[in-house]
Amino acid sequence: MTTVTTRTVRYPADGLTMVGHLALPAGAGRRPAVLIGPEGPGISDFQRGLADALAELGYVALLFDINGGRWFTDPQEMLDRALPLLADPERMREIGRAALDVLRAEPRTDPDRIAAIGYGTGGAIALELGRAGVPLRAIGTLNAVTVGRPGEAANIPCPVWAGVGSEDPIMSVARREEFTAELQAAGVDWRLTVYGGARHAFHHPIGDAVVVPGVGHHPRQADRAWRDMLALLAECLPVTESGDSGS
Repeated sequence: MTTVTTRTVRYPADGLTMVGHLALPAGAGRRPAVLIGPEGPGISDFQRGLADALAELGYVALLFDINGGRWFTDPQEMLDRALPLLADPERMREIGRAALDVLRAEPRTDPDRIAAIGYGTGGAIALELGRAGVPLRAIGTLNAVTVGRPGEAANIPCPVWAGVGSEDPIMSVARREEFTAELQAAGVDWRLTVYGGARHAFHHPIGDAVVVPGVGHHPRQADRAWRDMLALLAECLPVTESGDSGS
């Protein structure tokens, strides 16, 4: 097993001091990098583990913050923070760009080889970075099939993969169809995977701790979704066996 180095990074965004988690792979050279967005409640130890797992695979990984260091356990507090944010593309982009600046400033990061992945609200932010034309190599989202402002999907420069649970009432069938129609009309290279029997936030082992209707953990589908996310990164942002970031 390779040695992963982690540290907390603090930076300003959205009028808050964000508290992110940076995970660095073994070695000293530049590596491809992944920006990771958390769901509405904020950063958890589970998500820190995802960043660490990506660093084990050779990526520089930054789990960015959306709530100024807070993890919401009260559903209403979480919604009061998340819903206005999701309704404001410019705020989402500001949060995403601030984190991206931190990731790019890391000496181990290959600034030309960055992907953005995210869950729920963090996935919406990843998509907004794409709609803003940020030069990403891939965008992967889980529980986030958001629709942007008219015409802006044409700015997305990379493949998009989205995963959603079949029983997710928040990411409804109608919403999925609107999302895929937007990407198709814009000529984006897109894929949508629907995980049978899974509800919203099905990837998160403690998803039931933040109780809102339609939320629940589905271990089998969570494992599959993680493998699908890794497959996207392997395709679009490969790490060579030598550890070099490639071309």
